[in-house]
Amino acid sequence: MIEEIRIADLGVIGAAHVALGPGLTVVTGETGAGKTMVLTALSLLLGGKADPATVRTGSAGASVEGRVVLEPGHPALERASDAGGSVDDDGSLLLVRTVSAGGDAGSGRSRAFVGGRSVPQGVLAELAEQLVTVHGQADQARLRAPAHQRAALDEFAGPEHARTLTDYRDAWSGRARLQAELDELVARAQERSREAELLRLGLAEVERVDPQPDEDVELAAEEQRLAHAEDLRVAAATAHTALAGENDGASDALTGVELVEQARRALEHVASHDATLAELGRRVAEAGYLLADIATELSAYADDLHADPRRLEVVNQRRAELGTLTRAYGSDVAEVLDWAQTAGLRLLELEGGGQRIEDLRTELADLDARIAALAATLSATRADAAQRLAAAVSAELAGLAMAGAQVHVEVRPADQPGPWGADDVEMLLVPHAGAPARPLAKGASGGELSRVMLALEVALAHGAGADRPGTFVFDEVDAGVGGRAAVEVGRRLAALAGDAQVIVVTHLAQVAAFADRHLVVTKSVREGVDVVTASDVRSVTGDERVRELARMLSGQEDSDAARIHAAELLELSDVGR
Repeated sequence: MIEEIRIADLGVIGAAHVALGPGLTVVTGETGAGKTMVLTALSLLLGGKADPATVRTGSAGASVEGRVVLEPGHPALERASDAGGSVDDDGSLLLVRTVSAGGDAGSGRSRAFVGGRSVPQGVLAELAEQLVTVHGQADQARLRAPAHQRAALDEFAGPEHARTLTDYRDAWSGRARLQAELDELVARAQERSREAELLRLGLAEVERVDPQPDEDVELAAEEQRLAHAEDLRVAAATAHTALAGENDGASDALTGVELVEQARRALEHVASHDATLAELGRRVAEAGYLLADIATELSAYADDLHADPRRLEVVNQRRAELGTLTRAYGSDVAEVLDWAQTAGLRLLELEGGGQRIEDLRTELADLDARIAALAATLSATRADAAQRLAAAVSAELAGLAMAGAQVHVEVRPADQPGPWGADDVEMLLVPHAGAPARPLAKGASGGELSRVMLALEVALAHGAGADRPGTFVFDEVDAGVGGRAAVEVGRRLAALAGDAQVIVVTHLAQVAAFADRHLVVTKSVREGVDVVTASDVRSVTGDERVRELARMLSGQEDSDAARIHAAELLELSDVGR
């Protein structure tokens, strides 16, 4: 239930406090007084579009604050909590919307708050779906649309039907996804075949060459050795001679190893007399051992190294083969091997495309059968609900001064099934006995459509298993209605308010007389500018309420005849309820 709304600088409203409550609340006032701005404020709280043009002239921005009282466990509380909002100890939730004025850079922006936390505008809209049902003249026009009529029937059909409809929509969406995947696979079949063939050729070439990890690096090193074998042998032999001398000992020159050995012996001879020379002697000895080992390895290297043109040719040929692979599939053998692994997995995927197509066709066939079964269930429950809804709305119309009027709800097979099922739904109105049934879209006047919408709303509110928001807002639901019909509209609104909070903006005294709370928006003038202040939106009772009803009846609140009529309406509303 919406407990209160505070408005600041919205349209002609400078500041207003709209106190609401349970039951039926009506909002009345002269044209231009600001009734529309009250609904605009409510729309902002419910996530409606923000228009900078609605900001009061001369103000930097407008703000609307609403307090909603919810029962523990209400789904709106969970959504608010998910958004980071907090709930007061008394179970009330604070909603705030601000709109900045246009004209400056970055102006016209809107901000929303839930439970003290800034949230996207969409969060307010989500909460609105769980809190409030709004009906205005635009909704009456939408009632002419078959899709709107089908949605109303689905709502009336109850929660089990709603679950079936959800299952159907999920299946329908799933089918669309599978069909899109199948269409893509079929469309790309030739392209996939070409890709698979190229991968097979590439993998066959890699398999033929059979490159080994780091083979290209090793072959490059071997090629360098073989291509410069004589230079390498001469260098190794020369280094060996310098270190260890010729094997035949013909040279009288001391070798590097021998010179180091002389140094070692000289130092060793005096090592006992000085620790520093002893340490240097040890290091010279280590150098001698190292030089001897190097000399041995150089000798072995020179003995093993021979020019081998045939091996060089084999190495160069192998490197050429590897080069062909690396030019096509990577910069080196490592990248070629990585490509081969990835290509193998991709080839498995491509070769499985045909099987995937068959699997998809099987899945689609199964899903089509499920969709057909769910559609049949929806059609059956809609046909049953259509009879009950037609009876309920027709009964309500009888009480809305449309004696003999009937509403027929027809459920027919659609030309093509859709995400809503396989049915077209159409509501037809028989406005009076003996009149032909004609579609609401063509045969209903504005006044008749207003009463049909109200009758439908009452039927939905009391429908079997209906799960409806706890607040209903009607904007001039009585448009095109007058006389006894207006009285019955008021009576039905009061009946609807027996189980919910109902807020009505009306210009008919016959409707306003049935209210539990009557709010009047009046216009005052300050310095030539229309302003509605907090004191101008007030709850009227007693004689003040009689005066307001008299004004609505005749435009003259002080007319004795109008006041008598107003008192009679109030008495009639008490008796009628």
